[in-house]
Amino acid sequence: MPATLSPIDVTDGMILGDAVYEEIGAAILDGRLQPGQRLRDVDVATQLGVSRTPVREALQRLERFGLVEVAVGRYTRVSEIDDQLRADTAEFTAYFMGNALRIALQSCSDEQLAELVSAVDAVVAAAASDDALQLFDSSTAMFVLATRATGNVVFTTFIREASLAILRNLRGWQPFLTCPLARTTGYTTLRDCIAARDGAGAEQTLRHLHGLA
Repeated sequence: MPATLSPIDVTDGMILGDAVYEEIGAAILDGRLQPGQRLRDVDVATQLGVSRTPVREALQRLERFGLVEVAVGRYTRVSEIDDQLRADTAEFTAYFMGNALRIALQSCSDEQLAELVSAVDAVVAAAASDDALQLFDSSTAMFVLATRATGNVVFTTFIREASLAILRNLRGWQPFLTCPLARTTGYTTLRDCIAARDGAGAEQTLRHLHGLA
């Protein structure tokens, strides 16, 4: 494989497996590693300046969320994206984030609530301006805050793992962004539910926006 990955600067306290996972994932997201590209653990390890063990661990993690395909004894490669994968990712994200909002709004602090309201205001503004990429990015920022506000370590750990797949599969995908997500009134309703700590209403509204209600 061509040299596309940056050597990892190992520092005290670093979890090497996480650093390798993040570097390979970032390369998939920004296109340095293209769909269908083969990944030989020895080549990846050489480019990153690490042993093969953390590389293998990182590739296994990436495989679990569909960013990498592994055929034992044959190849490891960056997965291809198709509409079914995107649709499955969108459905998962809507249900997961609806649950996160419901949990967060039950117990988050007033300060966290204010951050969530500010974040959803940015989502409403993006929807009103019909800016598809900004809508996705602002929605992502809101969902990160909501996940943290749950205070649930399982939620935060899981979404940290899944976030690469969500970003790779959904950013820029038009069906996810424009139909029916561009309905500003729906996002305004979501904003009102969040501000009122109406977790059930926020969850239902979010699913409606994604065509799942």
